[in-house]
Amino acid sequence: MATYVVLVNYTEQGIRNVKDTTKRADAVRDLAKKFGATVREFYWTMGKYDLVVIFDAPDDAAMTALSLTIAQAGNVRTQTMRAFLRDEVNGMLAKVG
Repeated sequence: MATYVVLVNYTEQGIRNVKDTTKRADAVRDLAKKFGATVREFYWTMGKYDLVVIFDAPDDAAMTALSLTIAQAGNVRTQTMRAFLRDEVNGMLAKVG
């Protein structure tokens, strides 16, 4: 499984309905399963981003499809980053000339 860090901002629609944010998070957790993904954790944050979500997904295609499905609801905009563990990076570094 690949790990993804997703930075989230509410849209105007999302902030108007902010009281539903934890319910929407539960719905995302359930939705992720349909794509073979899991939510490790949701973090509601202060600063530039409203939430940070950590996902595990089988591949980039599954994570992209999940992200697009979440975006269709219109409550958030996301920025997704693939994250690598130390051992994964060491494997990559071993291939560097």
